[in-house]
Formats: sequence, C-alpha cells, structure tokens
Amino acid sequence: MQVILAKPRGFCAGVNRAISIVHQALERFAPPVYVLHEIVHNTHVLEELRQRGAVFVEELEEIPKGAVTVFSAHGVSRAVADQAAKLGLRTIDATCPLVSKVHRRIIRLVNQGYDVLVIGHKGHPEVEGTCGQVDGNVAVVSRVAEIDTLDVRDPERVGYVTQTTLSVDDTEELLKTLRRRFPHISEPERTDICYATTNRQAAVRQLCDEVELILVVGSKNSSNSNRLREVARLRQTPAYLIDDAGEIDPHWFAGIQRVGISAGASAPEHLVTGVIEWLKRQGPVTVAEMAGGEEHVSFHVPELEG
Repeated sequence: MQVILAKPRGFCAGVNRAISIVHQALERFAPPVYVLHEIVHNTHVLEELRQRGAVFVEELEEIPKGAVTVFSAHGVSRAVADQAAKLGLRTIDATCPLVSKVHRRIIRLVNQGYDVLVIGHKGHPEVEGTCGQVDGNVAVVSRVAEIDTLDVRDPERVGYVTQTTLSVDDTEELLKTLRRRFPHISEPERTDICYATTNRQAAVRQLCDEVELILVVGSKNSSNSNRLREVARLRQTPAYLIDDAGEIDPHWFAGIQRVGISAGASAPEHLVTGVIEWLKRQGPVTVAEMAGGEEHVSFHVPELEG
C-alpha cells in the first residue's frame, strides 16, 4: 500500500495558541483551571489537558467564584464575558485572532447601520460567539434555500461575515446566491474562512487526484475536519473521519492500494503517526508527503500575570 500525507495538515496557529494558553495557565496558577466549552474540538487534546488539571464546563455557573477561566478558541458572546465578570471569574481569552477579526467586522457593520448575515452552522460555538458581539439585526444563514426568505430592513444595507471553518466550495455557492439577491452586499476585503481551513481543503482536493481513499484524522464535532471529509466525497473519493487509529475498519481497504491521510486543524500529529503505524501492521506500506506549501503563521501567546 502507498500512503500519501496531505500537506498542510493538523494544528493551525489558532489552535496552537489556544492550547498554549491553557498550558501556561496551568503552569502559572494551581489547577484546576476551568475552560468554558472545549478549548478546541479534539477529544485527545481535551483528555491530555484534563490529565494536567483543566476542567471543561458548559456553563459559567459551574465554575467557583474567583476561579481562573479560559474562553475557548471559538470565542464567546459579550453576554458571556459580562456574566463571567459579574460572577467574579478571572478570565483569559483564548479566542483565535482570526475569529476576533470577524468579531470586529460584525461590530463595525452593525455600527454602520447594516443588517448582517452570519454564514455558518447554527448552534456552533463560533457562530454563537460572533452573533453575540452585537445587538443589531443579525441572521444566521446555513443553506442556499434560506436566502430567499431573508427579511432585511434595506436590501442596499446588507453585509456578511462567515464562520472561519466552512467549506470553501459550499460557501461560494451561498455567496453567489447572496450576491444575486443583494447586488450591493458589503463583503470583507478577504474571505473570513481562515488560511488553515482553505489550505487543508486545497490539499485534500489535490490528494483526491492521487489516491483511492482518504482518512481524515479529527473529532466528530470538529467543523473543519468534517469539511475535509466532505471535500473528498464531493470529488467521489471515499473518505472517513476518524478520531484515531482505533476507529479504522479494515474492510475499508479491500482492493485499495493508494491511501491519503489528512488531519483537521485541531488534530495533533501523533494521531496521524498512529494511523500510519496501524496501516504498517496490516502489510507493507510506503509513506510519502505530498508537495505543498509551508505554513509560517504564528500568533502571539500573551504572558499571563500571576
């Protein structure tokens, strides 16, 4: 069997930053350190942090007064930040800087009198955090079919932002429909879909031309990991989303000689290594990494005061 590794794959700068903030908080303050929601959507990352003393909660009321509390990489609404202050929590914001950029844009649009469309998955933490930055006229759009029924105050004063982890292909279809209905819609100078999401999807598209099956390493609730699987399937390449090698079904590989492996932006590289080791135990395997650009993006990790 020939295995080709997607490039790039795995951790992005925002995930690295968020995980580093939790590690630093655990080192600087005595555990437990509380984290509102999953810091990133990966079960292995969460378990490793739990072992060090991180406690993940879904509601602020679960956190003792005065406790150190980290907001996840997906960001939170203003109401959540205000509630944390009222509860006397010591908060640390690990929101990805690219998500924060989307927050600034939606605030600016609302202040300028626009109705704002948030393109993304309803109920996703990032989408809820983005919508919660403003009190203006905001609607979440997930499907093309929803666009015709949108109720806006002024079709000439409509803008949009997007969730950073969307499918580039799916979003383009949504945007084409939005532009037809709102010819003067205000668009960001550059797409809100982050560089890591775009690069990983492009690598999987290229991988589809070289392999017969693709394994995407990532957790089931990871938006960007699910999008990688969808990118492959849209190109008629069988693809499976797995948390780790333990979820592999040997029957997938009947008659398969060329396998591609990618990983979502919140999946650590050691999980990819585990998948390769599993494949090697099944028989002779050669491993190569596809040609691809290096990512040199990094985000500043703030020093936490003791």
